[in-house]
Amino acid sequence: MDFARSVEYLLSLGNEVSAMKLGLENIRTLLAAFGNPHEKYIKVQVAGTNGKGSVCAFLDSICNEAGIATGTYTSPHLVSITERIRINGVDITEDEFARIANVVRETSDSLLSLKRLEYRPTFFEQMTAIALVAFAEANVQLAILETGLGGRLDATTAAKAEIAAITRIDLDHQEYLGDTIEQIAAEKAAIIQPGSKVAISDQDPRAMGVILDRCGRLEIGPRFASQITCIKEQPATIRSPRTTYAGVLFGLRGNHQVENAKVAILIAETLQEHFPISTQNVIDGLRNARHPGRLELSGKFLFDGAHNAGGAFALRAYVDRSVTRPITMIFGAMKGKDIAVMAETLFPVAETLILTRPENSRAMSADELKQLVPRDLTIRNLVLTDSVKEAISEAERRSPDQGLILVTGSLYLVGEAKKLLQEKATAEI
Repeated sequence: MDFARSVEYLLSLGNEVSAMKLGLENIRTLLAAFGNPHEKYIKVQVAGTNGKGSVCAFLDSICNEAGIATGTYTSPHLVSITERIRINGVDITEDEFARIANVVRETSDSLLSLKRLEYRPTFFEQMTAIALVAFAEANVQLAILETGLGGRLDATTAAKAEIAAITRIDLDHQEYLGDTIEQIAAEKAAIIQPGSKVAISDQDPRAMGVILDRCGRLEIGPRFASQITCIKEQPATIRSPRTTYAGVLFGLRGNHQVENAKVAILIAETLQEHFPISTQNVIDGLRNARHPGRLELSGKFLFDGAHNAGGAFALRAYVDRSVTRPITMIFGAMKGKDIAVMAETLFPVAETLILTRPENSRAMSADELKQLVPRDLTIRNLVLTDSVKEAISEAERRSPDQGLILVTGSLYLVGEAKKLLQEKATAEI
């Protein structure tokens, strides 16, 4: 099975969110069939509503600077599925991905025929198995795992990470995780295992209470981002209880990244018990970190996958502080999102707003988005489109020469837009 067919098969398993089945028995059985590859290296698992991908990006960069053989597993991808699995800072090759994906598929089918699995492993379960097997085959020393959704029943939790990090928790995916901050925090705090080392970002007091209760019951003393101070100048000086990091520049845009950097520092300092990570490694790693699709500036396009209220607030803060050009905004979102809050936060900064629908089964149509916009919200120029390709064409036509085209509302939208722009650039060569 070549790369294209392996991707086609995985996608045929259904949307990674709407077709998922929360639970750990299936993934545990599948991993056991491979000899529990996750037991061959140390794991860091990162959960939270916002910031977990950025923490993984910062930490991956720090560990690469330190020369640690590192595997990093994140989701979703933007253009290629291979982006989800990185080994020593490089995406897995298409050939390696296809080879391991085929073995995982065959093993899943065999276990299913033997009735050792309750159901065929989902897209995310098979992806997680592919990543953990790939890391074992590459002899990584450390795996950084971004939780897909929630934590308690997420496939990555089957790896039983020795180090757990909780980024800021907010309302999102309520249909799966619960309607309150406390319920959502309980799902995410469940990644904390007996004996875990734990790093916690600043939190709503309700979420913090739930996380601390989990730690208390397991007799774990966590470390807190609030223990780290940062003079928010560029370059910054960051002081933790252990050391001082001077002359720090952040490779990721936005003041909200300071909080994510603090969590990454907490994890890096915890990893010093296992690996020789120097102060300079941390400084260089924070500077060299990259996280595509999150405040990523490319030409006159700014891509940001803000997909909930917290992400929208962070994006708005960045725009208010750093953008002076007229903005043409392309916006698309998945079902179940708080469109009203996102609209009130983001839409006022746009000279022209283009609503669109990404090619995703969970995506809302432009007309559906329009119906959820608060009636008292003034929008200067509103355009409805049926596809991302049409939205890009409209944006390029309407945006002034010195303007900025902001693509936001969903990482799936960002990924599709980036792919279309890459194809267009290739065709013009």
